[in-house]
Amino acid sequence: MPLSTVPLTQVPTPTGPLMADVAQAGPAIPSLERLRIMSPAEWEDFILEWAHSLKSKYQLVEKCGGAGDMGRDVVAYQTRGQTDPWDNYQCKHYDHPLLPTDVWCELGKLCYYTHIGEYTFPYAYHFVSPQGAGNKLSKLLRSPMLLRQGLLDAWDGKCKTNITSTRKIPLDASLRAHIDALDFSRIRAISPLTVIEEHRQTPWHAARFGGGLPIRPPIPTPPPSIAASETQYIRALLNAYEDRLKCQLASIADLVDVLLIDHLHRSRREFYCAESLREFSKDNVPPGTFDGLLDEVYSGIIDVVQASHPDAVERVLAAVKQAKGLSLASNALVTRVTTTDKGGMCHQLANDNPNVKWRP
Repeated sequence: MPLSTVPLTQVPTPTGPLMADVAQAGPAIPSLERLRIMSPAEWEDFILEWAHSLKSKYQLVEKCGGAGDMGRDVVAYQTRGQTDPWDNYQCKHYDHPLLPTDVWCELGKLCYYTHIGEYTFPYAYHFVSPQGAGNKLSKLLRSPMLLRQGLLDAWDGKCKTNITSTRKIPLDASLRAHIDALDFSRIRAISPLTVIEEHRQTPWHAARFGGGLPIRPPIPTPPPSIAASETQYIRALLNAYEDRLKCQLASIADLVDVLLIDHLHRSRREFYCAESLREFSKDNVPPGTFDGLLDEVYSGIIDVVQASHPDAVERVLAAVKQAKGLSLASNALVTRVTTTDKGGMCHQLANDNPNVKWRP
């Protein structure tokens, strides 16, 4: 029966309350489905992000995908010198689980280019696909001898004219001997679930899959002594206090005003809070996200900093108050930014940005 003729009482209706995030963005897309709707270029970038996160294994990861890659998409080196040992991640983004016919040409490139010395045979060669390897290919990958024989049998039909556009690559005796000597047990396929789970530990995961950022760890308490990372903004605060007190302060030990001592302690707590957000950002959002947040705070306070004030302490108070009122809604960290962070970012700017001066 066409839907238009179904009585309203028979039309299925959603049950339960409509959550605000669902109303705004629609239902969440499962991670595996997100992999399948990526473009081939996005898939290569995704694998690059994931491989880059395997820092315990690699010191250098690069994307070679494109014309002239010679059968290498994402390459990962255990040393920074781009020498052995190295691994290859061959990215195949198809609408089906990988079949043997999907990989013969790639394996042909691997054999041919290692034969002529363009690169060495990798320590591990991984196929990575959003739907993984199909049953037939999985069976071959579990039996290196069958995989090798399958490639040899398919050479004329799948490899001979497809490895390079400039010439045919016949399976001559020399190339055949090279293929027979290669260790095909190094050729594997990686489950997309494995990639997703390990990608979850990268700074790019929330940007790729959504789901929000993890909860921040507890904020560290400032140590009793001033750390080397604090010297600039602490000196800037002491300069501001000098402006109010009309005396010189060589160090915080010279500060006796109770209200200003309390302000100094509060400023240090704010600074350490903002520093913890900086560290949190390194593991949970793409590089540059926290710097973008600092830029927004700078844009929000610089007019206040450069305005006239009764004294330098009032300038500090006005700038921090302005920062704490900023929404910062466009930044990916916004759901984890606290009011204390915003105040602390003023001191981070005083630490690093020469335009943020409390006492001109």
